[in-house]
Formats: sequence, C-alpha cells, structure tokens
Amino acid sequence: MPFSSLQIDQPSVVNDFERHIEQYISSLSLLNKEELYLVALSGGADSVCLLRCLQTLGYRLEAVHCHFHLRAEEADRDLLFCQDLCAQLQIPFHSTHFDTKTYAQSHGVSIEMAARDLRYSYFRKMVQARHAAAVCVGHHCEDSVETILLNLVRSTGIHGLTGISPKKGIIVRPLLCVNRLKIIDYLQSIQQNYVTDSTNFVADVQRNQMRLQVIPQLEKINPAAQVNILKAAQRLSDIADIFDKYLSQQVCWQPSEGYRWFPIAELTHEYLLWYLLKDFHFTSVQVEQIWQNLHGESGKQWQSSTHALLLDRKRLLIAARSAFPSTVLSIPRIGNYRYDDKWQLAISQEQPNLSAADLKNPHCAFVDSDHVAFPLCLRPVRSADRFQPFGMKGSQLLSDYMTNRKMSIFDKRMQLVLTDAHDHIVWVVNQRTADWCRVTDETTVVLKIVCTADPCYSSSF
Repeated sequence: MPFSSLQIDQPSVVNDFERHIEQYISSLSLLNKEELYLVALSGGADSVCLLRCLQTLGYRLEAVHCHFHLRAEEADRDLLFCQDLCAQLQIPFHSTHFDTKTYAQSHGVSIEMAARDLRYSYFRKMVQARHAAAVCVGHHCEDSVETILLNLVRSTGIHGLTGISPKKGIIVRPLLCVNRLKIIDYLQSIQQNYVTDSTNFVADVQRNQMRLQVIPQLEKINPAAQVNILKAAQRLSDIADIFDKYLSQQVCWQPSEGYRWFPIAELTHEYLLWYLLKDFHFTSVQVEQIWQNLHGESGKQWQSSTHALLLDRKRLLIAARSAFPSTVLSIPRIGNYRYDDKWQLAISQEQPNLSAADLKNPHCAFVDSDHVAFPLCLRPVRSADRFQPFGMKGSQLLSDYMTNRKMSIFDKRMQLVLTDAHDHIVWVVNQRTADWCRVTDETTVVLKIVCTADPCYSSSF
C-alpha cells in the first residue's frame, strides 16, 4: 500500500513504549501539556516515532520539515510523506526549502554543517512564529553513543563525553531513553510506515562511519559496548555537574566597563580556560591556541562568532563583538540624543558659575559655547586622532594619551570622542575635555555635555 494512502489507527490506550517515554519526560520535566511543541519531522523512523508517541500521550503538536535539496527525488518523496502523515493525523504541517550547497560554499563549511546551521536557524524562527515552547527532535540513545565517540576521536573535554543533552535551549529530545530497535518495534506494533534516507547507509561522513563501521567492531569486542558507553557517560555527566558547580563559585569573570576579565595567573590548567570560554563559541582549536599563548606577548587577540578575547598584560579580557561601537552620530543642536542601545547624550546651556570640581569631573564636560561649532559628532576613536588635553598646551595622538593611561586595547576600541564641526576633539568621553575649548573667565555661555549609560541597558554577555 502506498504510504500516501496509509490508513492510520490511532490507539487510545498507551502501550509500554509510550509509557516509558512519558516517564522519561516526567522525570526530567522535558515537556508541559499546556504548551505547544514543534516536532522536527524528516519522515524517518525516529521522527515519525516521536510524532506518533507524543500525539498519543496528549501533547499539542505541529510538525516542521526541512527540504535541503540534496537527495533529488528521494527528498521530494520525504516531503510528500510528511505532508500526508500530518494530514492523516490532523497535525499542522510546516516546511521550508534550502539551497544547502550554495550556503555551504558561501560560508566555507561542510554540507553537513550547512544543513545543521540552516535547520536550527529555521527551528528558532518557527518557535517564535508559532509561539511554541520548544522543538522536539528524534535523537535516541545510540545517537548519543555516536556523539560521544566522535567527540573522543576529535579531542574533547569532560562535557564532550557526557553525550547528547535531553534539553538544550529550544531543543528537547524525548527519545534518548530508547534505542533504534525499540523505535522500530514500536512503529511495527502500531503499523506505522516511515521512509528511509539512503545516505545513512553510505560511510562517507564521520557520523555514518562511526555508526556503520566503528560501533559494530566495538560490539564484536563486547556486545554491551553501547550500553556501557552510556553508563560511563552518565557517570561523567554526574562528575561534570559537581565540577561545574564548584567552578561556578571559584572561576568567575570579573566585571569591568564593557567587558570582563580574569587573572591569567589563576589559569593553572587548560580545562579552566575551556570552562571560562565554553559559552562564548570559541572552537577547541582556538582554546588550544589561547592556552599555548597564555604567557606570551600582550595584545594578542582571538575572535569567535560572537565574542573577542584579548591577552592584556596579566589579564584575559573578553567582550561581546557588539560592544565595540561603530556608529557615527551627528548632533545638530543642544538637546538629548541616543547613540546606541547603551549610551545617551545630553547637551544643555549653563551659566559660567562653575567650581573647580565641576571642571575636573571627567564624566561631565563643560566647554565654552563660543569656541565649539555645531554640528557636533559622537563617534569611535580613529587611528590618526589628535587631542589637546585639558591643561596642556600641545596636542598628542589620542592613541598615546590612552596608552599613557594604561587603557587596554578593548578600552581603546570602546572609547568614544565628541568632535566639533571641524572634527576637532572636544571631549574624550568620560575621560577628559580639550584645552582649546575650556571654560575661562571670559566665557559667557557654557555647554554642559553628559554621556551616560542607559540604566535599562543589558550587556550581551
């Protein structure tokens, strides 16, 4: 019988397999029947099992399917199967198409990684669009074994040997408590068809090689190899939890303006460095390079997709890449202005009855209105900027001024300056005003300039 016309009997009684899944979900609080969940439906046995099981258990579901245009007619067949299955189950169905090969080429990644990036990007968008609680995917315990072995041969830390997490971000994996054989038995017991991806049987990528070649050899040595690997992974997971709890209290980034820092002297083991960087998307190769250069030349930098890291004398500094300003704000007249999500600027006119303390306050600039020509400009520092600091007769490179104040490279990159219509620096923001526009006894009107951080601002750390 063609799968498109398959008649599905929906059992009203929960069987042993479904009861086992329900107990697993409950034990880890993975799902809530009051919420909507998206099921990543490929048409394969694992995802079809997940869809049928969760529906029988009474969860509110919608299905999402990705067509990667990699397997020609077979991929079209999968899409049609998923559409028909959801129609028969009366489950809302959503699908999307990707030009995976073009994405891989343009981003310099493998086809496998491109498909993963595209898939999870789509999942995040659909969770928001459908107001769903999470996306359920059909990984089972043997997938976890493959992941452990892959991480081991690639070199990994203790967390890489703990297997696939039941819940991470918006992804939930309710089938991690069962193996592939039990999934197939369940589908046969409810007479549910599924499709098969022929590429799963070709040992061309590492995961397929592990599944088709390495694990069978391990099971020849010990038939319980996969079970024992999972037991070891659970023990390592328990150890990792204890270790992380301890490290969270002992190994912490210290806050600073716009970034965080950690003393290099306290990084006595490479694992401590990995722990500090684990949430900031640095690769294992980068972490190894950082470790090797930890006591090297100050000023060396690394960048992940989201953060920048700096060796600064005896400290390690980290900042979100979005923390470095790039906006140029034109200020035509006195008033209140917003520079970005963090900084806001206020310019007003004052009478020249100022105290010496007012004039020396670095967080508030007072300048002679007659000497400063609008429009003003608030912008990041440029390499050729020169500055005449308050109280000095000559000018100097702003970079030298900042170096003399022992500002880190991050401090310099985050520094803002306020310039006048002739691009003369009026104020190194929250540091020092320029001498050429200082308030004197002859000043009749004072410009008061205040640049403050929005109290509602939240760092992207």
